[in-house]
Amino acid sequence: MGQRPPIIINRLDAERLQRLIDTASEKDMMVAALLEEELARGEVLDPQDIPEDVVSMNSQIRFTDLTRERQMIRTLVYPHALASVEDGISVMAPIGAALIGLRVGDVIEWPLPNNTEVRLRIDAIFWQPEREKQFHR
Repeated sequence: MGQRPPIIINRLDAERLQRLIDTASEKDMMVAALLEEELARGEVLDPQDIPEDVVSMNSQIRFTDLTRERQMIRTLVYPHALASVEDGISVMAPIGAALIGLRVGDVIEWPLPNNTEVRLRIDAIFWQPEREKQFHR
């Protein structure tokens, strides 16, 4: 796996994500372990200090899967919100876990469960809770 760009994580997101990791089911253990690595290496900031170009939970983003040359628009959500968000992608899905904390322009190589890797690039953030002063979302 290639070098991962530095990431920034909202303190409240980090706490909620740690709870998800701690209660992960057997089928989610690979993603939970990767997510825990990301939390450990990330810079954790208070919600009001998150830059506007950082992917935080509940952000709607456009990203490109450079491996498959496919662009997508998704909202990064917690698993429980998946059913209520039309374009949602769970942070506990392999691709969703890769997105947290990245900045616009960042590229990350991320392992997938089928022993392959994907390269993702963050193209734009259309909506971010912190930018809208929704610090507890």
